[in-house]
Amino acid sequence: MKHPSSREFYAYWDAKRGDARAPDRSEIEPGAVRELLGDIFVLSYDSDAGYPFRVAGTRVCALLGRDLKDTSFSALFTPDNRREIEDIVTYVAEEMLAAIAGITATSEDGTTAHLELLLLPFNNRAHAPISLTGLLAPFEDDLGAIRDFKITSWRYLHRPQKLVPRALRKLAIARGFMVYEGLR
Repeated sequence: MKHPSSREFYAYWDAKRGDARAPDRSEIEPGAVRELLGDIFVLSYDSDAGYPFRVAGTRVCALLGRDLKDTSFSALFTPDNRREIEDIVTYVAEEMLAAIAGITATSEDGTTAHLELLLLPFNNRAHAPISLTGLLAPFEDDLGAIRDFKITSWRYLHRPQKLVPRALRKLAIARGFMVYEGLR
């Protein structure tokens, strides 16, 4: 993660989840991330509606020049990038893995703006709609309204695996020939 806001929100989210794959939505306290709220949003996991915004911070709305409630998240992206962002959102929501992406957009004056997108899942609860949260942080100031998002890079954020010592098993296959098989 390159943007300090992304690192801070991810660290908070990671602390809240503990040993779980993702924290419950009720565990995220807005007051604890007060200085980041302008960049944070919540998406509804509804592929038919293009993953609409349930809530969007004031800075995110200002970047896009409008209120984003019930607006399609995937529609922010160029047509050739929509399928890719929809796949990423689906994977984050269903597999409960965080994702980070580099985004470029076009500003009002035609210049290219660079942003970082962080997508974080919430723990899925029975009989409750699935949603996920995220943060959109621009690297430049005073962009005006931006449009035509394009994904430049992305990756999933996996929790570090604990190393398990290997057990060796000695197998006598044929006389004078030994095979050592590694097990976990």
